Amino acid sequence: MSQKHQICQWFPALHKLVLFCSSAFLVLVAPTMTELPGNKLLAQNVVSQNLEAASYFQQGVMRYHHKDLAGAEYAFRQALQLDSNIASAHNYLGNILLQQSRFDAATQEYAEAIKLNPNLGEAYYNLGLALHKQKQTQAAITAYRQALIINPTMANAQYNLGLALYEKGQPEEAIAAYKQAINLDSYNANAYFNLAIALQEQGKLSEAITAYRQTLKLNPDNAVAYNNMGSLLTIKGQISEAIATYQTAIKRLPNNAEAYYNLGVAFYNQGEFKKASSAFKRARKQYRQQGNTEQANKIEQLMQQVAQMQEPKQPQVSQVSQDDLSNPDTPINTEANPSDIPTPEEINPEEVPFSLEPSPGLKQ
Repeated sequence: MSQKHQICQWFPALHKLVLFCSSAFLVLVAPTMTELPGNKLLAQNVVSQNLEAASYFQQGVMRYHHKDLAGAEYAFRQALQLDSNIASAHNYLGNILLQQSRFDAATQEYAEAIKLNPNLGEAYYNLGLALHKQKQTQAAITAYRQALIINPTMANAQYNLGLALYEKGQPEEAIAAYKQAINLDSYNANAYFNLAIALQEQGKLSEAITAYRQTLKLNPDNAVAYNNMGSLLTIKGQISEAIATYQTAIKRLPNNAEAYYNLGVAFYNQGEFKKASSAFKRARKQYRQQGNTEQANKIEQLMQQVAQMQEPKQPQVSQVSQDDLSNPDTPINTEANPSDIPTPEEINPEEVPFSLEPSPGLKQ
């Protein structure tokens, strides 16, 4: 249930060539459920004085956790027919409807749960999620914040709050939310990744690199994190570290075309044209295998230009007059004409944007 957002930022040419990164996906954390396990339900939490209603509610909980959504919905509705004041039943119904993309109906159930129990933080969180999926971002922010007032330790709410704030163009607030989400859940690789993106867009490159490193420590298969981190290292002039980053990405993800391309750029900027050409060749192959002929053709043109850089130049003799030839003291210029030697600036493929987007993953 992920959705994609185009949040592209154009960077100036890095040294001589342009680096680029691939995209990622936005994700919202899954609904929160009130934990009322199995046969301990009634002993732990008496949801209704009507024993039959409580029994149906317990059946609904058990069926819900066994992924029997139809059976769970029937049981919760039966419970509510017998006792319409069971707030948690409305919350569970909202979760079922949300998973079926019945967003309006889910929103109504969460609102009813909150009306019956204003301290049910899970219902506020789930309401925020339903609103967020309907693009009602500001309303979702309000709901997430209310959930956090009730339960400040709800890591999922902090994470989704960061996503919503980022979407609303409030990067500093998003950064604060991501950091708080990480404080509550230090294993949330997506929070580190999104934090890195927000820091990068704010020009806080060193902090962004640190966040990317932590992302890769938790999720070493995040291709975008490798490419973004390598690009930032290049911007900071740490070319050797950037090369090592791209090489690690390729070792981990051999089909990562962007990593091959960026590795070629890094080698080129180091003046290692042979290595650059080899990396570009691998990038071209990967793009062709992916069916991306446009990018493959661009790299083909780039390879031709790099090949020209490696060709030895024949020295050119300057024009001299007959009188000069007869004069042994007249010097003869045997150096190549600088205008005939391609400069690094001439090798400049069409700029490709960083595509920086929040990270994927529906997390329980």
